[in-house]
Amino acid sequence: DVQLVESGGGSVQAGGSLRLSCAASGYDVSRFSMAWFRQAPGKEREGIATVSGYGRTSYADSVKGRFTISKDNAKFTLYLQMNSLKPDDTAMYYCAGRGVPNLLSLRVSDFTYWGQGTQVTVS
Repeated sequence: DVQLVESGGGSVQAGGSLRLSCAASGYDVSRFSMAWFRQAPGKEREGIATVSGYGRTSYADSVKGRFTISKDNAKFTLYLQMNSLKPDDTAMYYCAGRGVPNLLSLRVSDFTYWGQGTQVTVS
């Protein structure tokens, strides 16, 4: 079974940084596409960063230049480095995967596997 477990969320002041982690089991992080999504209260879930199995990345305009997606294949872990955080970044953050190598998408419907989420609060 595939399991994705996020960690690293918390409360931070505006302008600060956080690094989220997503530990994968039963899922080959080195081969398959993954992404980070977030959902604020009362809003739809939005894709913010994605990395294909080939290492290509794509970002939502709202986070471009501030957030960086990366992965450590040896640790089976996906990361999201978040810098220059703003109150608008407050949300539940989720990692997601789909067992294909060439997907580069920020659409919720394109992903099959989801973690339980980690809360990020920026004040």
